[in-house]
Amino acid sequence: MMDPRSNLMDESFQERQRERQMVLTPEPEQNGFVEVIATIGAFIFMLLTFPISVFMIFKVVQEYERAVIFRLGRLRSGGARGPGIFFVLPCIDVYTKVDLRTVSFDVPPQEVLTKDSCTVCVDAVVYFCIDDPLKCVISVENFNHSTRLLAATTLRNVLGTRNLSEILSERENISHTMQSALDVATEPWGVKVERVEIKDVRLPVQMQRAMAAEAEATREARAKVIAAEGEMKAARSLKEASDVIAESPAALQLRYLQTLNTISAEKNSTIVFPLPMDLIAPFMSHFKK
Repeated sequence: MMDPRSNLMDESFQERQRERQMVLTPEPEQNGFVEVIATIGAFIFMLLTFPISVFMIFKVVQEYERAVIFRLGRLRSGGARGPGIFFVLPCIDVYTKVDLRTVSFDVPPQEVLTKDSCTVCVDAVVYFCIDDPLKCVISVENFNHSTRLLAATTLRNVLGTRNLSEILSERENISHTMQSALDVATEPWGVKVERVEIKDVRLPVQMQRAMAAEAEATREARAKVIAAEGEMKAARSLKEASDVIAESPAALQLRYLQTLNTISAEKNSTIVFPLPMDLIAPFMSHFKK
């Protein structure tokens, strides 16, 4: 069973979209009596001031600009003009230039409470451009200011659903999520969000100290584990070496002599054997039995 409230919301959203599309699609101009008189008067004024009016009726927009023209309050058919030269009638035509180049702005640092109840201060950079000049002029009063406010709100909403560890380690994923959310919200305004980047994540001093202590404890525990593993491997190697030496009396005697040589070299001393090593062999064999 579908929720009737969701159906009503979908229908209302579709209705608003249809109304917006009707506004953005200029109807064929049906000039009334007043419009005709105003247009004739504009032509007469243009002819009377011909040498000067040339500078008033011809306008130029650059390659990266478009001009949205209104005649007596109505959007002129044909869409946005440009790039190049276009014609306007004095007194009755009003035009607005729209810059299509990519614009970037800094989102002010936002204090956000994360999902695991940690307070962080995060700022970001947003890159956007105008995708539809007609929508950005008609649908919203100030698309630049509105996009800035929406970016700050979206940043707080997205970070509020993440843990602190995710914010610190998954910046790229958070940036893509913000870009998708902003792009969907600004599409009716004719704005295309191209890129969002998280600049910096600042933590409180107490949180930094706690994280530093946790990292230090983790490193110490890891060092102790590595040292214990090294001692275990060394003990196993010594056991294997002792087994090999025990199997050969000659190897044991050579090891004994090598140890004596090392001791005499370090302390610069002379070692005297109390008795020959061959006399100890019967006792060693008896000890082995």
